[in-house]
Amino acid sequence: MSSVENLIEYRPSDDEPFMNSRQREYFRAKLNGWREDILRESRETLDSLQEESTNHPDMADRASSESDRSLELRTRDRQRKLIAKIDSALKRIDDNTYGYCEETGEPIGLARLDARPIATLSLEAQEMHERHEKVYRDE
Repeated sequence: MSSVENLIEYRPSDDEPFMNSRQREYFRAKLNGWREDILRESRETLDSLQEESTNHPDMADRASSESDRSLELRTRDRQRKLIAKIDSALKRIDDNTYGYCEETGEPIGLARLDARPIATLSLEAQEMHERHEKVYRDE
């Protein structure tokens, strides 16, 4: 069985030391896979946008096409920002700060990292941050 297959079957557990080498490799593989999926989708989107004919004689077709193109470009911009967050998480794995809250220094938690591998805040710090934002947004 290859190391990639081992990582696919492996699930981080609270019964082992937090952010041990196996957990770091698990999250590295997860982040790299996510990054590759986004880049592949982005290439497919670019290909389809380039293939699409931009010469629509009907105004409704042109408007629909421009609306679709605008949505695709916004999606690509969000994906570009997500790639930057993934790259940042990979850098944190390399410097052994991955998995620890940027505000408290406490472990973020394996379940949260598995669900959102780019997380930089523990659930408690994230909730506090969101409450703080809501207070200022409501004023």
